[in-house]
Amino acid sequence: MDLGDFEPGADDRPTDDEGDAGGEPSRDDEANRGSDAAADGDRVEAGDGGTPRDDDSPDEVAFEPYDASPAGRDRGLGAISVSQGLRVAEDGDETSLRAYVTTDNRDAVRLGKYLLVPYPDDELLFAKITALEYAQEFQTDDATEIHARRAMRRDQFEERDYKFVASLDPLAVLFEDGGRDDERTLKRRMVDRVPKPGAVVTEATDPDQIKTGLKIPSAGIFLGHLSVGGEKVRTAAEPPTIDYRLRDDYSDGDPLVFRHTLVAGGTGSGKTHATKNVLRQLLDEERTYEMDDGRSARLAVVQFDPQDEYAQMHDDNPEMDAETKRRYEREGIVHGGYDDTVALVPKEDSVPYGGDNHRAEQLEFTIPFSMARDRPWLVAGSSLNENQYAALRQLLSRFFGEYGDGGTYAEFKTFLDDPALKEQLDESGRVHESTFDAVKRRVHGVPNGVFDQSARPITELDHQLVRPGGLTVIPTYHLSTSRAKELFVLAVSSMLIDDKLSNAPDSTRIKETPLLLGMDEAHNFLADADTVQARKVISKFTEAAKQGRKERLGLFLVTQDPQDVAESVFKQINTRLVLNLGDEDAIKSVNIPPALEDKVPYMEKGQAVVYSPDNSEPVELKGLPVCLTRHGD
Repeated sequence: MDLGDFEPGADDRPTDDEGDAGGEPSRDDEANRGSDAAADGDRVEAGDGGTPRDDDSPDEVAFEPYDASPAGRDRGLGAISVSQGLRVAEDGDETSLRAYVTTDNRDAVRLGKYLLVPYPDDELLFAKITALEYAQEFQTDDATEIHARRAMRRDQFEERDYKFVASLDPLAVLFEDGGRDDERTLKRRMVDRVPKPGAVVTEATDPDQIKTGLKIPSAGIFLGHLSVGGEKVRTAAEPPTIDYRLRDDYSDGDPLVFRHTLVAGGTGSGKTHATKNVLRQLLDEERTYEMDDGRSARLAVVQFDPQDEYAQMHDDNPEMDAETKRRYEREGIVHGGYDDTVALVPKEDSVPYGGDNHRAEQLEFTIPFSMARDRPWLVAGSSLNENQYAALRQLLSRFFGEYGDGGTYAEFKTFLDDPALKEQLDESGRVHESTFDAVKRRVHGVPNGVFDQSARPITELDHQLVRPGGLTVIPTYHLSTSRAKELFVLAVSSMLIDDKLSNAPDSTRIKETPLLLGMDEAHNFLADADTVQARKVISKFTEAAKQGRKERLGLFLVTQDPQDVAESVFKQINTRLVLNLGDEDAIKSVNIPPALEDKVPYMEKGQAVVYSPDNSEPVELKGLPVCLTRHGD
C-alpha cells in the first residue's frame, strides 16, 4: 500500500481546535498513523493479503489479531516471568517475583489473592499478590489524540495488546513432612528457594494449604473468615470459607487470650458486635485452661460496659434463623444466649439502673471506703502533686488507724473538717496547712453517693464477681458523672488485678480462676496523664499486662481511640483486631503492617484486619453477619 496516497477518515482530520482546519496531512503524519494502527492491535492475518477490516472507518487499515490461545485448558492463572528479573532475598525489598497473567484470567485476579507456585520436587511457594499492572506489549505511544479517539469509538480494547503482570510477595514454602502417606503433614518454612522460570501460577484453593501458608491454627477461638478486599476467600472444600482462629492451647506457649487483645474501631464499625462474638467463643463450656497447681479451670469474664450492651449476651439473638444456626454449627462456632450472665450493677445514691433490655440476673454493689486505704487515688478527685498525694496517704493511714476498716467516706470528710488536726499536723511539720487544704478540696470533689451505699460491698462479692465459666457485666451508663464511672471501674479492676498478682490475696477465688478483664472505652481509663493517680492506675495495668500470662489474667481492651491508650500497656498487647478507623493518628497507633494500614479507612462494617504475630501472618477478616447472641434494641 502506498501511504502517500492514503487519505484519513473524516473523524481523524484535525479540527480548528486541534490544528489548521482543512490542512493536508504530511507523509510523516500518515506513517505515524499507520504505526498507531498496528500498535492498537490491528495485525495482518496470514494469507489475508492485508485486507482492511472495517473497525473504525472504511479508509483505515485494520489487522486481525493473532490467536494465541493454546489447545486444551489452562492449568492456572499464568506463569512466572523473568522479563524483569526473578529473585527472592532475605530483604523483602530486594525480592523480584512476577507472574504473567493470561487474558482469560485477568478479570478474576485481585490484590491480596493467595497463589501457589510449584517447585520441581513437589514443594510449593505460597505467595500473595501485592501489585497488578498493564505493561505495553509494543513500543508505541498510546498517549496521542488519534489513539485516544480510536479507543473512545471502540466498545473494548484488545487484551492481547498488553501484558498483565502480577507482583508477588513470597510468604512461605509449603512441604510435606513425615513417613507414610497417611502420616504426612503439611508444614511451612521461610522462603529459601527461587521458583523456576515459566512455573505455572495457580490460585490457592485448598484450606489446609492456605491455613498452613498463613500460619493460621486449625483450632482455637473463632474471630472471622479470611477475606481479601472485603470478599471471603473461597475454596474447593465444604464449607468453602476459611475460618480464622486464635490459638488457645499450650502447643506453642501460653494461650493468646492471656497475652492480651485489643479491638479498635470507630463508631458504627461493628466493634461491640465483634467483641460479643469473641467473648461467646471464650465462654464455650468445653474450653478450659491449665493452672499452676495442675487443675484445669474454665475462664471467668468480667466486662465493663459503658453502653449497657453486654448483658444482652444472656439472651438468644431473635434475628438468627435456622439456616444460620446450621451454618455456624457446621463450622464449629458456638452460638446462643449465655445463661451464666450476671449484671453486677454499681449503686449510686438516687440513680436508678434501667436494665430492661436484657433478662440477665441483676445484683447491686457498692464500693466500701475501706478500699481507699490501699488505693488512695480513689479519693484523690482531681490532680494532686507528689507532696499532696503523700499527705493524703498519711491522712488516710491516720483515719483508718482511729476508725478501723469500718470507717466511711462521710466520716473521713468529718475527720478532715477538724481544725485541731490541721493545726497539729502543720506545727509538727508533717503536713503544711496549704497542703492540708488542697487535699481536703480534692476529697470533697469526689462524687457524693458512690461510697458506702445501701448495697453489698464489692469486696464481699468475689464469688459473684468471678465465676469459672461465668460472664459478669458491670454497666456504667446509668451513673451520673464520668468521674463516678471512672471510680467504679478502677475500684473493681484494681481489686481484680491486686488479687490476681498477689502472693497473699484477699480472695482465693479470684487468684485461682483464669480471668479475662474486658474494658470497653478503654481510652477513658488507661490514658497517659500527668496526675499522680493516673500514673498509679497505668502502672497497675502495666503490671497486669506484663504478668498476666503467668497468672492467667488477660486484658481485653475495646476502644475507638487506640492512640490514647498508655504506651506501657499498649506494647504488651499481642492480638489486635482493627476495624474501620477514620483518624490517621488512630490508624498509625495500632502498629499494623503498612499494606493493611492503608485499607483500614475503607473497610465496611464487620471487616477487620487481625495482627497477631504469635498466631499468624497479618490478614483481613470478615466478621459474622449475625451476632451470636442478642445485639441491639
